[in-house]
Amino acid sequence: MKFLFDLFPVILFFGVFKWGEGNPDAAQALVQQYLSALVSGSGATLAQAPIMLATAVAILATFAQVGWLLLRRRKVDNMLWVSLAIITVFGGATIYFHNETFIKWKPTMLYWCFGAALLVAQALMGKNLIRLMMEKQVALPDPVWQRLNLSWAAFFMVMGAINLIVAYSFSTAAWVNFKLFGFTALMLAFIVAQSLFLSKYVKDTK
Repeated sequence: MKFLFDLFPVILFFGVFKWGEGNPDAAQALVQQYLSALVSGSGATLAQAPIMLATAVAILATFAQVGWLLLRRRKVDNMLWVSLAIITVFGGATIYFHNETFIKWKPTMLYWCFGAALLVAQALMGKNLIRLMMEKQVALPDPVWQRLNLSWAAFFMVMGAINLIVAYSFSTAAWVNFKLFGFTALMLAFIVAQSLFLSKYVKDTK
C-alpha cells in the first residue's frame, strides 16, 4: 500500500498526460482556464498543454499526500518533503515557462538528493540512513550495513543519470512511459536483488 501511495502522483501524471495527448484541444482549454495566471507569455500550445496539465496535477497530488498524512497525524517522511519541494520548484518552472525540460529534471534531482543524503550522512555524520530505516526489521553485520547504504546511494545516482539519458534521447511521450514503467521495473529489480543478497545474512542471524 505504501508503494502505491508513493506512486500516486506518478500514476496521475501518467494518466493525465496520456489523456491530454489524446485530447490536446481539451488539455489546452483546461490549461488556459486554470493555469493561465501562472503561465508567462502567450500561454501553452497544443503540444505543451498535456505535459503542463499533467505537471499541475502531480504537484496537487503531492500536496494531497502530505495533507492526508498531516490530517491523520501520521509522520511525513523526509523523502516526501524533499519530493514536494522539488516538484513544486521544477514543476512550477515547467508551468510558468511552459517548458518540459524542468519537469524532466525533477526525477534526477530527487534521486541525486537521496543518493547524496546517504553518502553525506555516512561520511560526515557517521550515520547509516538505510540502517536507521531497516534495523528494526533485520539484523546485519556492520560491514553489510555499510555496503547496503553505498549500494542504495549508487543506485539512486545511476537512476538519476538514466533519467537524463531517456529525457534527452527520446520523445516526451517515451519519457513519460519510462517514468512510470521503467523506473518502477528498475526499482523492483533492485529490491529483489537486495532481498536475495540479504537472505543469506538473515538466515545466518537466525
